[in-house]
Amino acid sequence: NREYVGVVDWLFNAGIINECYCMDLPELPLKGNYNPDMFKLYFMDTGLLVANLDKEASDDLRKNKNFNTYKGALYENIVADMLVKSGYELFYYKNDKSTIKMDFFVRDKESLIPVEVKDSDSSTISLRNLITKEKYTDIRYGIKLCEKNIGFNGQFYTFPYFLTFLLKKFLKEKNDK
Repeated sequence: NREYVGVVDWLFNAGIINECYCMDLPELPLKGNYNPDMFKLYFMDTGLLVANLDKEASDDLRKNKNFNTYKGALYENIVADMLVKSGYELFYYKNDKSTIKMDFFVRDKESLIPVEVKDSDSSTISLRNLITKEKYTDIRYGIKLCEKNIGFNGQFYTFPYFLTFLLKKFLKEKNDK
């Protein structure tokens, strides 16, 4: 971080990347609970992500080959960009043992909301653990973005990726009820 902070700042200010900071603990407040030296970077334009892959990977994607190999990273980048464009700052969490990992966090009036991006309908162990473990008192429910229809299973809401831009509106209306 110390060696590249100027480059990262320049890329961010130029509108090329989004920064996503690692939370120390999955609890509120978001801005007072992250490590500024630990972050992930996402492109503001997923086309730039594809263009920065090696030639073989870029060619594969342009020909719709091996999409399953790359779709997790592509969807996560797309969701990161939609969250930023919706007015969210980006935060993620990974515990020391890497047994719990969460792609993003947003918040509503009263709770911290883990947002998991899945490239398939696979299990959501980290999401379930964050919701059900008593030590995560700020988390009451979660959101899973995947290739499924809208739903709620009592623990988390499921939305298709393309509805990410409506997440802020959904959370506001949910809280107003």
